[in-house]
Amino acid sequence: MSGREGAIDRKSFTFAVRAINLYKYLSKNKHEFVMSKQLLRSGTVVGALVSEAKNAESKPDFIHKLGIAQKECGESIYWLKLLEETDYISKKQFNSIVCDANELLKMIRSFIITAKKHL
Repeated sequence: MSGREGAIDRKSFTFAVRAINLYKYLSKNKHEFVMSKQLLRSGTVVGALVSEAKNAESKPDFIHKLGIAQKECGESIYWLKLLEETDYISKKQFNSIVCDANELLKMIRSFIITAKKHL
C-alpha cells in the first residue's frame, strides 16, 4: 500500500470515528436523532467505500466506488452544515469536523482523477 492509500485509509477511518462520536453526543446531549443519524450513516460509509475500492475488480469499479464515497462525503458536509445552522453544533465544532470532511473529499477526488488518467 502506498503512502497516499494509507493516508486516505486513516483520514476516512478518523472521519468515521468523529461522525460516530458526534452522533453519540447529539443523541445523548441534544436529543437530536434525525440529522445525526444521517451523518452517522454517510460519515461511516465513506471509509467502508474507500476500503471496498482497494479491492475493486477493475479500474472502472475502483473509480465507481470512490465516486460513491465522494457523494457520501459531500452528503456528510451537508448534514454538518444543517446541524451547525440549526444550533445543534457550535461554529467551532462545525469548523473542526468540516475541515476533516473537506480534506477527505479532496483526497477522494484526487484518487479519482489519477485513476481516470490511467484508464
